[in-house]
Amino acid sequence: MAAVAANPSATAEDPEPQREAVPGLESQWRQIENGESGRERPLRAGESWFLVEQHWYRQWEVYVQGGEQDSSTFPGCINNAKLFEDQINWCLKKGLVKGEDYVLLPSAAWHFLVGWYGLEQGQPPIECKVVELRGTQKVEVYPVELLLVQHSDMGTPHSAQFSQIDSIDLVLRTAREKFLVRPEKETRLWVKNSQGSFERLCNTRVTVLDAALKSGQLVVMEIRSKDGAWPSAQPQAGNNASKEDEDFQGQPGICGLTNLGNTCFMNSALQCLSNVPQLTEYFLKNRYLEELNFCNPLGMKGEIAEAYADLVKQAWSGNHRSIVPRVFKTKVGHFASQFLGYQQHDSQELLSFLLDGLHEDLNRIKKKEYVELCDAAGRPDHEVAQEAWQNHKRRNDSVIVDTFHGLFKSTLVCPDCGNVSVTFDPFCYLSVPLPVRHKRVMEVFFVSMDPRRKPEQHRLVVPQKGKISDLCVALAKHTGVSPERMMVADVFSHRFYKIYQLEESLSGILDRDDIFIYEVSGRSAICENSREDVVLPIYLRERTPARDYNNSYYGLMLFGHPLLVSVPRDRLSWDSLYHILLYRLSRYVTRPSLDDEDDGNEKANMAAKDSIPKPGHLAACSSQNLGPEQAGPSSGVPGGRRAPVNNSPGPSHWPPRARRKHLFTLQTVNSNGTSDRSNFNEDTHGVSSSSQPYIAIDWEPEMKKRYYNEVEAEGYVKHDCVGYVLKKAPVRLRECIELFTNMETLEKENPWFCPSCKQPQLATKKLDLWKLPETLIIHLKRFSYSRFSREKLDTLVEFPLRDLDFSEFVKAQNESASEVYKYDLIAVSNHYGGLRDGHYTAFACNKDSGQWHYFDDSTVLPVNENEIESKAAYVLFYQRQDVARRAQPQPDSSDPLAPPACGQPPNSEFMDVN
Repeated sequence: MAAVAANPSATAEDPEPQREAVPGLESQWRQIENGESGRERPLRAGESWFLVEQHWYRQWEVYVQGGEQDSSTFPGCINNAKLFEDQINWCLKKGLVKGEDYVLLPSAAWHFLVGWYGLEQGQPPIECKVVELRGTQKVEVYPVELLLVQHSDMGTPHSAQFSQIDSIDLVLRTAREKFLVRPEKETRLWVKNSQGSFERLCNTRVTVLDAALKSGQLVVMEIRSKDGAWPSAQPQAGNNASKEDEDFQGQPGICGLTNLGNTCFMNSALQCLSNVPQLTEYFLKNRYLEELNFCNPLGMKGEIAEAYADLVKQAWSGNHRSIVPRVFKTKVGHFASQFLGYQQHDSQELLSFLLDGLHEDLNRIKKKEYVELCDAAGRPDHEVAQEAWQNHKRRNDSVIVDTFHGLFKSTLVCPDCGNVSVTFDPFCYLSVPLPVRHKRVMEVFFVSMDPRRKPEQHRLVVPQKGKISDLCVALAKHTGVSPERMMVADVFSHRFYKIYQLEESLSGILDRDDIFIYEVSGRSAICENSREDVVLPIYLRERTPARDYNNSYYGLMLFGHPLLVSVPRDRLSWDSLYHILLYRLSRYVTRPSLDDEDDGNEKANMAAKDSIPKPGHLAACSSQNLGPEQAGPSSGVPGGRRAPVNNSPGPSHWPPRARRKHLFTLQTVNSNGTSDRSNFNEDTHGVSSSSQPYIAIDWEPEMKKRYYNEVEAEGYVKHDCVGYVLKKAPVRLRECIELFTNMETLEKENPWFCPSCKQPQLATKKLDLWKLPETLIIHLKRFSYSRFSREKLDTLVEFPLRDLDFSEFVKAQNESASEVYKYDLIAVSNHYGGLRDGHYTAFACNKDSGQWHYFDDSTVLPVNENEIESKAAYVLFYQRQDVARRAQPQPDSSDPLAPPACGQPPNSEFMDVN
């Protein structure tokens, strides 16, 4: 490092006794200018060079080149006074130029001159270090002078000089020494940039040059508080502790996390991970500081690891009842945009991201080498497995790998040539499926053809992968109506969203859909000359006041439940249809008296006249022209065996309507229930206006108020089957693991390319466990997603708290150590509710006390062990028994200890949700 000597008197005082025998002038010239010790030799990084004042050196050159030792040109003692600002602090002048103000001499040449001529008394030597800057050797004349301050005392700077090749760690150690920081205290550095803001000096292994530090910059040292928080982070993290909580001292690790808004998924995952003993000890003992990887392109520059470490230190300080994880949430959103904002997410997805982020931030491999994956090719399994694990460790070596990574054995068999491919792949957690039940419970409303019967609500048990026909068969057992006389429809917003065909799958119906099953005549028309019945979709509309709500409705608004009405083909006249509909509505529509019919208003007559269908509106079409029904708000009635209005007669067959329709008028509409016939031309399903007439019953407000009973129209009864509950037998965790390791056939969307056949094959695949980690994470796949549906499986999975034995599943057996296959539960991430409005909590066993606690955001309660197993269990954390035991013995399962005032966790049936 370039600097003057710290103790000048030790090097310059009384130089005379140290003088060597002075060689001849020519010899002096050769030793100083040329040769191995001369100033013309190349620079070497790390060696010392010295500054000599230019005037003195030129005088020396004149002297030695003159050839007379007794000449008047004798230079005298080396005098560098012109290079110093003053002769008290001996600070080097700024802006000195090589060749004009000074010359540089290597250490040997400097010591020769001092030995021959001496150094002016009291002056220190000016020593400079040779540094390598971006591949170039350079003598560093001016070191970087930094101003060191404490975060708690920004007004008292201390000056310190550093070489550009000094590490930031040396700057930190120098600051700790200057400010007398105790060894157990944790510190970090900030630097004030040219914009006046402060930036973290995260990587202490980089040099002053790499950190772009300049002389005069302010470097702030910050000391972590006893509660685990950094003082600079307090405004961002929030001072959540009130005055009475400032001196709080509780059990380390028993600390809640504030819900920032739908962040319960994050809190649940963090509480589980925080209670993995070996990982938490790794952070509490600062072992992570030596392994932070700031140059990993796959990592997050160490920021995720540091943010998680700060969270762990606060939670395990024992000084907080709860903390606000805002800084951690911000970091996660910065590096994983899917977690930005405050939408609800999946705790297992957050856990997967966090484990991967921590691994890459703490990866001990700074430069990953290319590793070629090799197939077994007939070699013994243990040899291939060992090679696979070593290859994995050559690129991935971190505390996450040490704690959570295991090894799969994957076996693929080609169905054509029988080629067997065996590979070994690492895993971080097991995602095990739940046995899928083969039955499904669906709620429907049955609408009878008998107008006196109210709609009936039924709860039907149907095959999970059944068809619409299965739904009709199940309903027939309750009603006695033949499935051939049923039509199934999805009703949404007073119109038919979709009318199903019998061959369609039930997977297209969601649990939240309103499904109506209508009884229709069993004499549906198919052929053109058939004289059987046709089925008409019927909508109810009310004429609104003059104010127009929407142009497409022409002042008419839909209301009530639509109907599917069977009409004999020989009665397809407006007058007959009016009386048929009046009969079907007779339960909640009062028939007018004879006097009422005679006093019918003219407005109704005019509306009826306008409602006469135009040519082609109810025209016939062949059954084969009716394509399959597609989902959508404009869906029509499906074609096929019971197509509505199939082969209906043309308008010439419709007798003129009666001139008076006192209660309502009839109007042909499209599937949306609007009278705008131009919409029919935009039907994406190819159903023309002539083939799909929908009939609307239009009511005047006064007539509807007088004759239509809305309360009675909305009424329905519950069938006895509504009380039926499909019993769900509990599932053991062992069954899920067995299902995970079962052989399966690859799907068409994901074939395997057989190297022998040289083509994609639907091979059989089997996964086996080969090597298990210290901490095993088991993810229960409760959420089921398909093309048509999404559901959560709330099956109770029975899992042991102790002695979970994997010996029968692990293929690489170790006979001498049975404990390597046995695990004890240490944490559970819970999910309550459904897909849209779920809530996450956690159970965790404290590593110090052995006591189980329930974590519900900022609330923490002790719990008994018999409360941990529930239908909400989602992610399980197991610790291997051969790992170091907890400090406190676990409470006995037969008599779990819990303080009497701790309370119980909320019942899952009444869990509050976000």
